[in-house]
Order: sequence, then C-alpha cells, then structure tokens
Amino acid sequence: MNIIIGFVITVGCILGGFMAMGGHINVLIQPFELMIIGGAGLGGFIMANPMKVVKDSGKALGEAFKNAVPKERNYLDVLGVLYSLMRDLRTKSRNEIEAHIDNPEESPIFQTAPTVLKNKELTAFICDYVRLIIIGNARSHEIEALMDEEISTMFADKMKPYHAITAMGDSFPAIGIVAAVLGVIKAMGKINESPEVLGGLIGAALVGTMLGIFLSYSVCNPLTSQIKIVRTKQHRLYIIVKQTLLAYMNGSVPQVALEYGRKTISNKERPSIDSVEQEMMNPGGEKAA
Repeated sequence: MNIIIGFVITVGCILGGFMAMGGHINVLIQPFELMIIGGAGLGGFIMANPMKVVKDSGKALGEAFKNAVPKERNYLDVLGVLYSLMRDLRTKSRNEIEAHIDNPEESPIFQTAPTVLKNKELTAFICDYVRLIIIGNARSHEIEALMDEEISTMFADKMKPYHAITAMGDSFPAIGIVAAVLGVIKAMGKINESPEVLGGLIGAALVGTMLGIFLSYSVCNPLTSQIKIVRTKQHRLYIIVKQTLLAYMNGSVPQVALEYGRKTISNKERPSIDSVEQEMMNPGGEKAA
C-alpha cells in the first residue's frame, strides 16, 4: 500500500507541477519513448540474469507490494516450534525426535505452526540442525560456523533480485538518453518543417530523458529498497533459529534459549515475554485450540 500511495504522490506532484507551470500534459504522452526505454531495460535485465533470478524478481516485487514481512504470529510460531523440539530433546528418545524432523508435515509440533510449515526452506533449516544436535558429535562453534555460512549463502540468493533490479534501474537514465537521441534524429529528418512542428518533436525527444530518470530514481530505487527491507526481515527468522539452538547447545534450558532468539528481533516487532510464555503453554494459540 505504501508503494502505491508513494507512487501516486510522486506522479501527482510531477504532473501537477508541470501543469501549474503552464505545461500541456499531452506533450508528456509519448508511448513509443516509453516502449524504447522500458523494452531496452527489460531486455538487458533478461540478458543479464538467469531465468531463476528473473522469476524470483517477480516474486520479490509481489512481496514488496504486499509488504510480506514476518508478523508476530510468524515469530511466535518459530519460537514455539523451537521450544517444543528443545523440550523433547531433553526428555524423549532419539527415535521420537527423528519422527518430527524426518516428516515435519506429519509432526504435531510443526502442525501447530502453519507459518513455519508453509516455509519449506525454514522448516528444512530447523530440521537439519536439530538432526545435527541429535547426532551429538558436532561442537557448538562448528555448528555456528556452518549456520553462518548457510545463512550467508541463502541471504545472497535472496538478494539477487535486489541487485538485478537495481542494475536495471541504474541503466534507465542512459537508455533515456538513447531514446532522446532517437527522437532528435527523427526531428532532424523534418528540419524543413515549421518551428511549431520541430518544437513538438524536440519536446517529445526530451521526454525520453525525463522518463529514463523518472523510472530509475522514482520507480526502481523505491522498489528495490522495499525488496531489501522485506527480504532482510524474512531472513531474520533464520537468525532466530540459529541463536536459539546455539544457546541450547551451550547449556541453556529451553526457556532461556528462546530468549536468545527473541532478542534478535527488532524491538518494534519483538513479541513480549508474556506472549512467548503463552506460546510455550499453548503452541499455535487459537489454532491449536
């Protein structure tokens, strides 16, 4: 919603200011200039990136428009799953724990946390490291190094759409100049026309420069900034898992280990201690009732 509101304000102020200066709005309607700039930018984007990144960029844009960041329920579900697993690690046999992590879709622990189960990558991340804890041979600092490497790799993958769209946005001002030059070439082909006709043609050419700058700084830059914000917040869930499990491996009881994970959440989004305690007593909240 913020993206739409901001875009409306931006376009409204640009067009309103132009009209207030006495400009005619029809001069700015140059669909072929937009086709040149948008087409060249999109073509370069496709050439520069694997199809997997192209598809993920569309997904990232959708997440940015929806502001698909983790909500309190997401954080509580992650903490609830971790608490249940850590509690069982202390009280149940290896076979019972393996039943949860080998088939999380059928696990009562994961079923009480649908937001975790829906996130296949996060579910696999939790199961993989709980499995390493069960094995018991790995030391906590070795697990931490492995987690850091995997989290860094996953974050780099998630940021590929951000870098790809940023590169495309950076190219728009130059492509706008190309569109403007083409417009000037067209105007030069009609050099014998009246000043009114030439003025219109040159004005249309300059719209290409304006559109290139507008698409770069008023469209792509805000979108990529929102993509980075959303995906960074989504990635925070993995940091919660890391800090919680490492605290447990270093000897903390499950209740204390959860606090290590909870403290990694931004203060404005962090669930209260009471909410976490309630989640431990009633995993999944109303869903489990």
